[in-house]
Amino acid sequence: ALLAREDLGLRQIAGPEGAGTAVHWAHASELADPYPYLLGGELLLTAGVHIPDEAGAGTYFDDYVSRIVAAGGAALGFGLAPVHDTVPPALVAACDTYGLPLLEVPPRTTFSGVARAVWQLMAQARHAELRRVTEAQQSLAAAASRPDPVTAVLRQLAQRVRGRAVLYGPEGAEIASAGRASEAAVTHRLAELAGVVRPGDTLGPTPSSATDTTRGTHLAAYALGGGQGFALGVAVPHREPGDHAIASVAAVLLSLLTGEHRGGSEGGSGAARSAALVRLLLGAAPKDVAPLLGEGPWVVVHARPAGDGPAPDAVAASALGSALGSALVDLTHDVVRVLLPADREPAPQPGWTCGISAPAGPREWASADVQAARALARARATRAPLVHHAVRPALADLVAAEDAASHARALLAPIAGTPALMDTLRAWLSLHGSWDRTAVALSVHRNTVRQRIARCSALLDTDLDDPDVRMELWFALRQP
Repeated sequence: ALLAREDLGLRQIAGPEGAGTAVHWAHASELADPYPYLLGGELLLTAGVHIPDEAGAGTYFDDYVSRIVAAGGAALGFGLAPVHDTVPPALVAACDTYGLPLLEVPPRTTFSGVARAVWQLMAQARHAELRRVTEAQQSLAAAASRPDPVTAVLRQLAQRVRGRAVLYGPEGAEIASAGRASEAAVTHRLAELAGVVRPGDTLGPTPSSATDTTRGTHLAAYALGGGQGFALGVAVPHREPGDHAIASVAAVLLSLLTGEHRGGSEGGSGAARSAALVRLLLGAAPKDVAPLLGEGPWVVVHARPAGDGPAPDAVAASALGSALGSALVDLTHDVVRVLLPADREPAPQPGWTCGISAPAGPREWASADVQAARALARARATRAPLVHHAVRPALADLVAAEDAASHARALLAPIAGTPALMDTLRAWLSLHGSWDRTAVALSVHRNTVRQRIARCSALLDTDLDDPDVRMELWFALRQP
């Protein structure tokens, strides 16, 4: 695409030809050894200022080109004028030797113009990829609503990636498939790859996905959420940008669809979850509903996209629930909540910041929800991917719960009617009075934190610099 731009006038004069070279960005450098500053995938642009007069007689160009290749450089662009009127023949020979595409940049074309063209082409490619993924998401979601949802999703996935899609059961048997049939060796290897992501008896963690290439066919396997051993296998002759995202969406949908057929011990079947919801709406207590969802204690997970990522959508929330192994997912405007059996140890999830409550029975679910929210705030403030609510014996356990709650209500009464003050004081105390980390945890400016803490001090008529006061307030704030 870059060579086709007539306004640039670029000409390839060495290295392998064809459309197989992927350029991710352009970078200009006149260093004799740019290796330390390359990340890989660059079109490196140079005018040859660094080339010594005696370079042609030695190994200078071989060393220079080999270092670019070792750093993962995609191609080299050599600008004509004002330093060199032609590309040095020894550089052309070195690029042919090491298989590095060499482009001649005419005098009328600036390096900034080449860099701008690269960014434009990247933006166009990214836009096309996003459009393709979005259209695929819509078609997959529509397929999931059909009377034969599993088969429909597999068929739509196979069409979108122009390959074959297979659903494997817990024992490794092929349950359903769609798309063009693969040769026996490819089919066998894809089934083996599905076994890699299937939970087993190994001590180490099981990967959520795996890839391989067999006989020129690109293979990928995805574990379906729930920990039951279902897996999605995908085989494509040509891998395209966006294929992984499309297959991941299909894996989320298939996780939900296969989850409808799992028993209550694994987070509740679809019918059991519906029954639990109806009973709650009709006034049943959580402890009476819990048996429909499974035995044993639970943990609550609160999660937000890491960093300054966009607010999660329904697909992202479902994907997170699938990765954690639960279909009990609640999406608010900026937080995803997941109810998870306590025997499943939540692992850090790429792209997410998570807070985990202590294990709790149905009577303590509300408190566990608060614990998870606090753990998430602490994780965001400390920039940790996952934080557990700490549980250990404490002096507070020596005070009767009713007495502790009564004391807390009386102590915090002046600020209890202002949630912003309560939340700020709780976060500030949990982070040892750090203005900056509290601001990060609450997504507000540090001056706002200072103003709120000053207001708390005034309303409570106390000195928040006194450690005894801080401990007493922290004790009160921890009461449900």
